[in-house]
Amino acid sequence: MYLASGEVVGESWMSKGVTTPSFAVISGAQVRDALHGQEKRIAELVEETYRLHGAGQTVNPPSYFLRFQDRPTARIIALPASLGGRQRLDGLKWISSFPENVAGGLPRASAVLVLNDHDTGYPFACLESSIVSATRTAASAALAADVLTRDRRRPTRVGFIGTGLIARYIHTYLTGTGWSFEETGLYDLSAESAEGFRSYLENTGDDSPVTVHDSAEDLIRSCDLVVCATVAAAPHITDPSWFAHNPLVLNVSLRDLSPEIILSATNVVDDVEHCLKADTSPHLAEQRVGHRDFLHATLPEVLEGKADLPAGRPLVFSPFGLGVLDLAVGGFVYEEIQRRGELAVVDDFFHELDRYGRG
Repeated sequence: MYLASGEVVGESWMSKGVTTPSFAVISGAQVRDALHGQEKRIAELVEETYRLHGAGQTVNPPSYFLRFQDRPTARIIALPASLGGRQRLDGLKWISSFPENVAGGLPRASAVLVLNDHDTGYPFACLESSIVSATRTAASAALAADVLTRDRRRPTRVGFIGTGLIARYIHTYLTGTGWSFEETGLYDLSAESAEGFRSYLENTGDDSPVTVHDSAEDLIRSCDLVVCATVAAAPHITDPSWFAHNPLVLNVSLRDLSPEIILSATNVVDDVEHCLKADTSPHLAEQRVGHRDFLHATLPEVLEGKADLPAGRPLVFSPFGLGVLDLAVGGFVYEEIQRRGELAVVDDFFHELDRYGRG
């Protein structure tokens, strides 16, 4: 387990006589450095976490949405979670989504992650978490792409609908876990964003052809792996015929696809109860037909070989995003920063530690 003091042991700091827990702050720069080049390890960690979730060794309550009457496009979301297994962590991700930031040159999302000691409940670290969140999202997508194509023809042409930070991270995790593509397609309502992503691809040294498409339809029809990574609040892709070639669709942004497309596809989600809420595409499909029979499996079931996925249809993976994944990645970062001896501890963060004020 993790102690507030930074020591990892098998029993709580109280039982060892430690009287002063401490609290560390981990910056975005430290998070980035700890995760750089670790794509395969993080994908393995995310897979391990999904397996723990499927085995009932996690607690992952519903996310809580804070919305604003004066800012209808914005929201701040609380994701509490508890992770069993080796790490034994509790915590909370507090992540804001303000799409209008993009017009001002800022990323849409910002976040912090608080890690709590499993035995005492004391928080022992706060991490900048937009990078953690993007990382676990990308690792989940790359893992699903690998697992869901093991019995299918492996895609060779990838297309990104939405070309922001999440798309960049997903591309990094696809290539970092062994994927290569003959062609990459891009589509974004912002021509500037699409060109920015093209420039990013060129800087990675990837010399495969890149096509910026004029429409989502053109991209979908030309790609056998489609990544939806937009900030869309409602479906804008509505024609199932665009998917007649049965691509794999990573429905990461969750709200791009119409119910008709979901109902015509083979559907895998990360967690049923989490994914079918908040007007996601699968949730809209459920509202349309009044049942959930169009869902074929969860990713943990696929990992355990417990799923029979119908062939001859588009295959759509819709991940709502689980707080336990943030804990797993955040715990990895904490361990790495601790190993380097770079924890920035806030002195006297916990002050009233004696019940009668004798300290």
